Amino acid sequence: MTSVAIKICGITTAEALETAIEARADYVGFNFYAPSPRNLRLKEAAELGARTAGRIVKVGVFVDAEDQVIGDAIAAAGLDAVQLHGAETPQRLAELKSRFGLPLWKALPISAGRDVGLATAYQDVADFILFDAKTPKGALPGGMGLAFDWSLLALYRGGTPWGVAGGLTPDNVAEAIAVTRAPLVDTSSGVESAPGVKDVDRIRAFCAAVRAP
Repeated sequence: MTSVAIKICGITTAEALETAIEARADYVGFNFYAPSPRNLRLKEAAELGARTAGRIVKVGVFVDAEDQVIGDAIAAAGLDAVQLHGAETPQRLAELKSRFGLPLWKALPISAGRDVGLATAYQDVADFILFDAKTPKGALPGGMGLAFDWSLLALYRGGTPWGVAGGLTPDNVAEAIAVTRAPLVDTSSGVESAPGVKDVDRIRAFCAAVRAP
C-alpha cells in the first residue's frame, strides 16, 4: 500500500468531512479566504472543527491574512496547522510562527522551473511546502482545477517536507504520484461537482486511487 498522504481541501459540509475521514484522508483544509466559493465563516468552521474529534488533521487556508483573522480561525476551528496561499514572505512566516506556534504550510505557485527554486527561501521557516499550479493574474490563487508540469518538481532539492496540488483528480492522481514521488497530494476542485460543492463519490474515488496498491 502506498504511504502517500492525502489532503482534501475546501471542506464546507459535515457530509464531505465525514467522507474524507471514512476514506482515510490524512488532512482536511478549511478555507478562510472570503473570495473563494469554499470560504468558511467562523461559526461553520467551529462546527466542522468540533466534529473531527481528533480524527483528522485540520489545516486552515489563508491568503495574505491579518493576524486577527488567522487567530480567530485557529480558535474557532481548533486548527492544527496554517497554510499560507498568498504572497507571504519568509519574514511573515517567522512572525506567524512566533505568534501562533503552529506548523506552517507555504503554498508556492509553479509554472516554470525557477518557481520551484523559490522554496529554498522558506526552508528555515516553513514546516511544509505545497507546490501548486500558478493561476492567471486576477484569478483565485488556488482551487481552479489547473495543473502544472509535474516533472518540474525533479528540480526540488530542499529538505522541507512537501506535497503537490493543482488540478489533481481521481483520474490523474496516480500518474501525479508516479511522476513526482510526492509524499502528499492535495485536491479541492478535483473532487467537486461544482465550484465549492464537494462530491462524496469523487472524494472516495480520489482516496481510493491514492491508496491503491
